[in-house]
Amino acid sequence: MALDLRQLRYFVAVAEEGHVTRAAERLGMQQPPLSQQIKAMEAQLGLQLFRRRPRGVELTESGQVLFNEARSILARLEQAERATQSTARGEQGRLRIGVAPTAPFHPFVPAVIRAFREAWPEVSVTLDECLSRQAVQGLAEARLDVAFVRAELPDARELTIHRLIEEPMVIAMPAAHPLAAGPAPLRRPLHDFAGEAFIAFARVDGPGMFETTMAACHRAGFTPRLGQEAPRITSTLGLVAVGLGVALVPASMQRVHLDGVAYCNLTPEECPLVPLHLAIQRGAGSAVLHNFVGLVRREASVLADEPPPIAPGR
Repeated sequence: MALDLRQLRYFVAVAEEGHVTRAAERLGMQQPPLSQQIKAMEAQLGLQLFRRRPRGVELTESGQVLFNEARSILARLEQAERATQSTARGEQGRLRIGVAPTAPFHPFVPAVIRAFREAWPEVSVTLDECLSRQAVQGLAEARLDVAFVRAELPDARELTIHRLIEEPMVIAMPAAHPLAAGPAPLRRPLHDFAGEAFIAFARVDGPGMFETTMAACHRAGFTPRLGQEAPRITSTLGLVAVGLGVALVPASMQRVHLDGVAYCNLTPEECPLVPLHLAIQRGAGSAVLHNFVGLVRREASVLADEPPPIAPGR
């Protein structure tokens, strides 16, 4: 019969104290039952573990070997218990975050990821840029734990969507555009750009921005003339820079200073809003994910209570 953990703890206590009575006091038990346990271990192993001395006990050579191994086993067990409890609290583990291409340009997204890493430094965090359809697939296949998305995702029935922010959009236009030169009003109606070609951003894999653009133009009284399609927001701005059209982009994209691109704010009545939401697979419940979602939602509620920043002139 193999020794159990209780016996190993008894044995280690006696070896460390060098005295059965003191070990019994440390263990919160009487001395006779502890002595009986040690004798039972020796009988079970068929060898002597301690030499009895007038003022205590000392390990035999065999006892020293068992003592070294027992301490190692108990230390590993304590480490496993701590790791298990830490994981249950969400202090260890991994978090795979999908991020819409435009999301990192909004200061909220990098800020909450930094805050999470500071609060839970033992959690491994990886980021994966993905459009909305890729995010839905990644969550469904458990390749992602959570995703910042820019679309409403009406087809994502298996997802839970936490609504975070609605961000105004601005017009990105060539810097040489007539409306970008000279004195101009702080805001322009979207209808001023009715004659322009609109760059279509990720029309298939990330339809949220495209659908928002189309709906905004229709509300402004015109059907936009579609220009070249761009797979990423950076390539969208690249096409704008070389004069191939204009694009509606989230206002936070104004943080991107690209030669050849100017930005124009829109009048409130014609300014579309694009969402920034957090998506998770319905029923997903790891402690790490719970901690991240809780932090993001708290920070989003704080942001919602703050007054909006003063928009730049262009």
